[in-house]
Amino acid sequence: MADLLSMLSPMFFLLSAAGCVVGIIFGAIPGLTATMAVAVCLPLTYSLGLQAALSLLIGLYVGGISGGLVPAILLNIPGTPSSITTTFDGHPMAQRGEAERALKICIFASLFGGLFSAVLLYFFAPLLADFAIKFSYVEKFLIILFAMTVIASLAKNVLAGIFSGLLGVLISLIGAYDTSSGGNGDFRLMLPFMEPYLESGFSLLPVLIGLFGLAAIFEDAEKGVRENHAEMASINKQGQPFRFNAFRGQVGNLLRSSFIGTFIGLLPGIGGSAASVLAYTQQKNLSKHPEQMGKGAVEGLVASESANNGLTGGALIPLLALGIPGDSTTAVLIGAFTLQGIQVGPLFIQDNMNTWNAMIIALFFANFVMYFFMFYAIRYIAKVAMVPKYYLFPIIIVMCVVGAYAINYGIMFDVWTLLIFGLLGYLGSKVGLEVAPFVIGFILGKSAEVYFVKSLESFGNLSIFFTKSPIAVFMWVLILASVGFSIYVHRKTKQQQHQQETAYVEATPAGHKS
Repeated sequence: MADLLSMLSPMFFLLSAAGCVVGIIFGAIPGLTATMAVAVCLPLTYSLGLQAALSLLIGLYVGGISGGLVPAILLNIPGTPSSITTTFDGHPMAQRGEAERALKICIFASLFGGLFSAVLLYFFAPLLADFAIKFSYVEKFLIILFAMTVIASLAKNVLAGIFSGLLGVLISLIGAYDTSSGGNGDFRLMLPFMEPYLESGFSLLPVLIGLFGLAAIFEDAEKGVRENHAEMASINKQGQPFRFNAFRGQVGNLLRSSFIGTFIGLLPGIGGSAASVLAYTQQKNLSKHPEQMGKGAVEGLVASESANNGLTGGALIPLLALGIPGDSTTAVLIGAFTLQGIQVGPLFIQDNMNTWNAMIIALFFANFVMYFFMFYAIRYIAKVAMVPKYYLFPIIIVMCVVGAYAINYGIMFDVWTLLIFGLLGYLGSKVGLEVAPFVIGFILGKSAEVYFVKSLESFGNLSIFFTKSPIAVFMWVLILASVGFSIYVHRKTKQQQHQQETAYVEATPAGHKS
């Protein structure tokens, strides 16, 4: 405890607060996300201690997720993907003069969801880690396989999700086949001229910065940096003021939506948009006045924001307990551990108790900073959404390049890696490449190979993956259930689309049919 208290210096809390404020700014500017904030600022942490670095990054994570509600309400543009459903009721409230009320309702719901998930993280992650310590190589490989099937099944296109994940695994194996992993030391999956640069494969951090920083800038730049905020709802327009009695009757909604967000965070690679949509839909099904949702209903705002902030603690649970990132932002957080030479997984909490406790404190503190900063300065934060991107993009690009170059102490190939994966993310999105499955496949690929090879070395044949233990059998049940669920959802979606097309054709006059 004394060691922990010595680590919790004023600088620890200052970095957490600064990260939260910067994250809010990123989230409040349409097109910039929490993942981009963490990826771009990651190189700044290589000179910090682990606790200080994590304090900064967790602040960025919490602030980035929360800041997305500002443009969602004022501009009807989700600041982050998790703020999609906030636009449904937030912007109608702003248009009738209740922008400040809507913003403050969302801020409080965000605080509740964040604290709820932090409590579950504190109690549940150590239990899951203790259970995972007993896993052999077989169970560890099957957990990674399950994570990949979950990611693929919930991608927009199942085949694209599977392909993206496998492509990430394949690219992660480029380089020399490490003898410490049972390899022979030979180079693989590359041309001879690449061997001097890729002996250890592509460096993780430039890959992450390229995919989540540079690619996003390329996509926005393609659309054009000319912006029109004429439709921005005024926060100064007078309407019904905010009062805490707006949450009367919303306790069940807060608890349920926060739990949904935390649970979705547990499932690798799904993301905040799925959490908020699921919570919003569930609340609409249970609402006494479902017809009001989408027209400026408080319950819709509560469901959306408590769910997407519940994701923050939930996504950290599989990261810290199993070494599997829960979403794209926690995938980037692995980079912070990599910089410090620490591997996350079942032994992380047990071997790094001070770091674990510091992370929990940083998560709670960042949520309170987010609440007080946004609640009392919301009129000023709202102006951030008006910042022109042609000022921001050059600064962010410079940060990406300098960060990629400095991460491994001045290796120019890391800058080329940044550009390669920035272009891959930008061009891949046009052909259906799913970034989340690709990144998690890239991160977990080498571990999956090691666990697979070690399992065969230990037991000699493939049947061991099916008969090793009841846990292995249970994992196969989950894998098959995941695949079956994806097929069911895909078919149901196609049926609904077919029904909608049929209804449209039948409702269209014969003379107007194309």
